[in-house]
Amino acid sequence: MKRFKPTTIIFIVASIAIFATVQILINLNILNSFWNTIIRFGGVMAITSVGLNLIYGFNGQFSLGQWGFYAIGAYTAADITYRWAQLNSADGLTVVALACLFSVIMILLINRLVNKMRGLDTLSAFALYLATVIAAVIVAVKLGQFVAEPVTLTLQLLPEKVSLTLIFVLAVLLGGITAAVISYLFGLPVLTLGSDYFGIATLGFTIIIKVLLENSDTMFGFEEMKGARGMLGIPKITTWFWVFLFLFLTIIVIRNLLNSSFGRAIISVREDETAAKAMGINVAYYKTVTFVIGSLFAGLAGGLYAHINGFLHPNTFSFIKSFDPLIIVVFGGLGSITGTVVASFGWALMLEGVLRLVLPDGFETWRFVVYPVMLLITMLLKPKGLFGNYEIPFIRSVVPPLKNSLKKLTSKKKSKGAA
Repeated sequence: MKRFKPTTIIFIVASIAIFATVQILINLNILNSFWNTIIRFGGVMAITSVGLNLIYGFNGQFSLGQWGFYAIGAYTAADITYRWAQLNSADGLTVVALACLFSVIMILLINRLVNKMRGLDTLSAFALYLATVIAAVIVAVKLGQFVAEPVTLTLQLLPEKVSLTLIFVLAVLLGGITAAVISYLFGLPVLTLGSDYFGIATLGFTIIIKVLLENSDTMFGFEEMKGARGMLGIPKITTWFWVFLFLFLTIIVIRNLLNSSFGRAIISVREDETAAKAMGINVAYYKTVTFVIGSLFAGLAGGLYAHINGFLHPNTFSFIKSFDPLIIVVFGGLGSITGTVVASFGWALMLEGVLRLVLPDGFETWRFVVYPVMLLITMLLKPKGLFGNYEIPFIRSVVPPLKNSLKKLTSKKKSKGAA
């Protein structure tokens, strides 16, 4: 049985201690609802920003589309739980679940087909993917509505809180998967662009998503979303426990990913794309997968955010707000998960908490002036961000010295020879 490393044990114990401390303060009402909301929002921003750091900090793709995928995850999860809580129907769950399942299956099948077809250009491949995914979604809608009633009746057999919690968890996961599927389709033609042009394209994507959300009730028939008026009636289920759990899992997944051979390939693309190609690394593949994984975490974070205040409005996902995760990543340090997490909570506590209380009445909006000034000073004093490339020992990969490795190898050979 493999033993845990000391750094892993310390990380787990410290994480439990942090969670327990905050939870006790919330239970004792030392952290009131105002600070409780800010802390949860900080955790949600940490998940979003860690996903962006994977795309930008570790893979070198300058993306401003993270907020658009955040919005997709938020509205997808909110619509599922709204239909269950307000309409007593699981049709949102069944339709989205089948749509995600069929879309992923079709993408995998088309990917095999495209790999066998030589000379197929990017736009033709994109059209093929898009057509099959649209067909899969149409089938999923029909089939999902058909199986919605038996699924609803089955879930109603469970206690009310249990069924709502189960719907919530599935809704958040499906919000992330929906964002990942859309990011894959969007990334196929766009990832061929250079870094700056890719950033502009992703910014345009965020603007398009906001406009679509403003017309979601009239253009797509989602009357419960109410378009530009904002969506009400979303159950407030996101507690500190759920935010901490998803953030904890996000850190572990990203850490293990980066410390694997796959992660080394991701970083090699950032360091030198030409050299990576020369070494046989499929640059387009690693760019696409990295973009999808980062967008997946943005969708998960959006699903959690939707159930904090129980209200969503398209203005929350404007292109101005799309710079927030980017600012956090740069502020904490490009390529630093530790810096991103700390900067996310610091950003939420400072911008939405401390500055709101410190600034005089009527001057609350000046926090959007004070915060950029602080960021500018930080960038002048520490260009690599507050943490630079620093990581806590659990996240940082520790490679054993070559001499020790050789000693272990020779000792194993000697023992085998003696046997």
